[in-house]
Amino acid sequence: MDADRFLTHSLQDPRITRILAAAIEAVEPGGIVRQRLEKTALPEHDRPFLLGIGKAAEKMTLAAAAFYKDFTDALIITKHSLSALDENPLTRIAERVTIMEAGHPVPDERSIPAGQAVLDFTSRVQNNDLLICLISGGGSALVVVPRKGLSLTDIQILTKSMLANGASIDEMNVLRCQLDLLKGGGLAAATKAKILSLILSDVIGDHLDVIASGLTVPSQQSVEKIQAILEKYDIAKLLSSSKLKIVVSEKFANFSIFDRLRNVIVANNISALQATKEKAMAEGFFTDIANTELQGEAYMVGKQLAETLRTAAMQKPRPFCLISGGETTVIIRGIDKGGRNQELALGAVETMDDLKNGMLISLATDGNDGPTESAGAVVNGQTYRRAKKLGMSAAEYLSRNDSFPFFDLLGDLLKPGYTGTNVNDLIFLFGL
Repeated sequence: MDADRFLTHSLQDPRITRILAAAIEAVEPGGIVRQRLEKTALPEHDRPFLLGIGKAAEKMTLAAAAFYKDFTDALIITKHSLSALDENPLTRIAERVTIMEAGHPVPDERSIPAGQAVLDFTSRVQNNDLLICLISGGGSALVVVPRKGLSLTDIQILTKSMLANGASIDEMNVLRCQLDLLKGGGLAAATKAKILSLILSDVIGDHLDVIASGLTVPSQQSVEKIQAILEKYDIAKLLSSSKLKIVVSEKFANFSIFDRLRNVIVANNISALQATKEKAMAEGFFTDIANTELQGEAYMVGKQLAETLRTAAMQKPRPFCLISGGETTVIIRGIDKGGRNQELALGAVETMDDLKNGMLISLATDGNDGPTESAGAVVNGQTYRRAKKLGMSAAEYLSRNDSFPFFDLLGDLLKPGYTGTNVNDLIFLFGL
């Protein structure tokens, strides 16, 4: 990745842009899949099929296709294709390879035909065949097959409500498993073939049943846990009683169907953190991985990290780099534009005011932070005063979740473009 793609008004240090580029390169899905397949012995089979679902699906699946050139057919469902697509929702980008785009983080009208395409594809895979699944975060919204009695609209309403109220990805995907036939192992149940599932993790703890809502992992959530989430987010006001009964009802009783599959985590957020640490040290920074499970409300986490940076600036040798990874949440208080990484950065602005030679960078590894074209933002000790000169109050913008225009006017949005990978978020604290 070209390090210059990370340049902003405040971020001009080539050492830092090279560190950010190294973080993304370390979790480049194509290379990761190739390395894994070189070490993996496949079970005996007649025909290999490739099925990619998620934000990183295209790079993962095309790498598998290049490695196993005798594959029978491949289907890719992703958010943004790196290939040119025409207006037809089903587009062949190469012989035996079909790609579809669908909505994320809220499923859209394309997610239904994408889900049906997955069912049609798996129906062609026979008992003696091998289905290689290439799964990454985002799959929960990209493919949807609602359970009988539920609709796409129901799923959209619940998804929007939980996102707006700061639900964690774990909580979101517990319910998604209950709403959809593909989730919670439904994809695996749709075929009798042997399955190898290579998974790029975007969740803290690498919980297989949470990544893309466990397409090839049996859902084992208790009724009590499901009901607790329904109550916590007041879901009863959004669904009828008959639909609520569907949400809490059991999906799979026979777990023996999962004996013929193997789920393998191929990379995760820690992979990016470790590569980042190595690169930062090579660039001459005193470096530590501070937190591998960063969670909480984004703006509060930003404020806390800014306080951490102030303390580190007085105690640590310079230059230093503290790295954290994880996923924060945002409670929607306004109707404006932003994402969790930009909101985290905005939450740090006031606390970092006048901090000399300090910088906070919050980065979504997929290149898209929320419904924006930005991957995150950069904050330093001059951000607060630069904004004030432009008539902008960080607190006011934060009150309405309006982080995107705040950093856009300052020229400090990170816009590296769609990266084709997804291992959650990275947050950097630099002392220069």
